Amino acid sequence: MTLCDTGIIVAAINLSDRHHTQAITLLANVRSPFVTTWACMTEAMHLVGAAGQEKLRRLIENEVFRFYVATQADALRACQLMRLYADAPMDFADASLVIAAENMNITRILTLDRHFYAYLINGKTPFEVLP
Repeated sequence: MTLCDTGIIVAAINLSDRHHTQAITLLANVRSPFVTTWACMTEAMHLVGAAGQEKLRRLIENEVFRFYVATQADALRACQLMRLYADAPMDFADASLVIAAENMNITRILTLDRHFYAYLINGKTPFEVLP
């Protein structure tokens, strides 16, 4: 499985995004299920706006993305991670992906966010960042 951050999702939907072609190529060529979080998908829905939301809904309906479902304990862990990586900075969506990685034993992530080079899974394992 491969985690998918907001930026890749938005770039795949938004034809005018400078990373559009790269995002489409990555999503087509990575041969594993994509996992994202509700925080990332909510952020993506907001960023693609009304014009892109139908495309994004179709991707969800076609099960292109699987969702990591967070718990209350995960929300508390997110707060802890955001404090730990405050200098990065880490937002809630990024924290949700780190938590998904920790709980699902996933190390690979599709992201345009360079911060994932600094984040560690369970405080010790680096991400394999694509592209």
